[in-house]
Amino acid sequence: MTMIEAKPTILAGVPAHNPWLFRAAPFAVGDPAAYITIPGRGTFFILRDIELERAKKAGVADFVHGPREFMPASGLSADRETATAQAAAECLRREGVREVWTDRSLPMIFAHVLQNAAIEVRCDPEMGVLERRSKSAREIAALRKAQKTTEDAVRFACERIARAKAGADGVLTHDGSPLTSERVRSMIDVWLLERGFSTSDSIVAGGKQGGDCHERGKGPLRTGEPIIVDIFPMDPSSRYYGDCTRTVVHGKIPANVAEMHGAVVAAKKAAIGATRAGATGEAVHKAACDVFETRGYAIGLPGIDAPATYTGYVHGTGHGVGLDVHEPPLLDKGGPALVVGDCLTIEPGLYSLAIGGVRVEDMVIVTERGCDNLNTLPEGLTWA
Repeated sequence: MTMIEAKPTILAGVPAHNPWLFRAAPFAVGDPAAYITIPGRGTFFILRDIELERAKKAGVADFVHGPREFMPASGLSADRETATAQAAAECLRREGVREVWTDRSLPMIFAHVLQNAAIEVRCDPEMGVLERRSKSAREIAALRKAQKTTEDAVRFACERIARAKAGADGVLTHDGSPLTSERVRSMIDVWLLERGFSTSDSIVAGGKQGGDCHERGKGPLRTGEPIIVDIFPMDPSSRYYGDCTRTVVHGKIPANVAEMHGAVVAAKKAAIGATRAGATGEAVHKAACDVFETRGYAIGLPGIDAPATYTGYVHGTGHGVGLDVHEPPLLDKGGPALVVGDCLTIEPGLYSLAIGGVRVEDMVIVTERGCDNLNTLPEGLTWA
């Protein structure tokens, strides 16, 4: 926590969907809850009555209550979220709290109800940010497990593509039917579900489609073209994410794609080499950019007058990963100083609307002198 260390705080929302709340009170209930900290008194967790015994057994707070235990004089709303906010306000009122601090994720209904109860709500945008960034040994173990399964899913998808058959028209087939981006995504989802993981809004973008770094991909995949495979599922047992990207080419690798891939791998190596506690996210990004510029590639999105052959590095070098697949910090211009325990993706890529895209992504944990790479997957374009 930042400057509000010794002041009352509140986090609220649905723990199953609000990672800021879930990290403080790791109880993945799908109903509204409030987590209150009052210095000198302890922590209070307010949630639906039918969840009370499970929450108490989980030990998520010093005191666990249902909304009815903090019934205000005006009664509780029939709306569950509003009732939880009313109970939180009454809890604070009974404890003599007239000002409470919160983070960036507090739902507006809680702020509205608290303010109507004459409790001033103050927001610290940095509350909880460093705590989430600096992963504990338990969190790192969860991330390592999530990334291992994510890597295996990427390997499965890349090998399935590489081992497909190519028709006379260049379209890949599997079991006699065209192998499409949509079909591979479905295969990935089934593979993940069979291993107890969530599905992933995966990217399987082939050929020119891969020239847009966030294009998910659609239609038939073809031989001789780069195909970006980016998978980022959640492990429901821990609620932590994995995130890994590789690029696969079925058949003969075009020379320009091999050249792009060599630059991407070199940029990833340089960025990983620049990653350590105290280095900035901007410095890590610059290390990748320097490699691309040295090899003659552009940095930034193409302008309206850019040639069709424009090939460039159009995004940042990475982001934090944890209870969200995208969380602070960013490895980009203005990126902050890294801290021990940051979990980061390192994912440089090159993109051309004429050729397609190449991206290779690892996930690392920042240490005092460098970083630990959670990936062991090959970087190459050949997966057969």
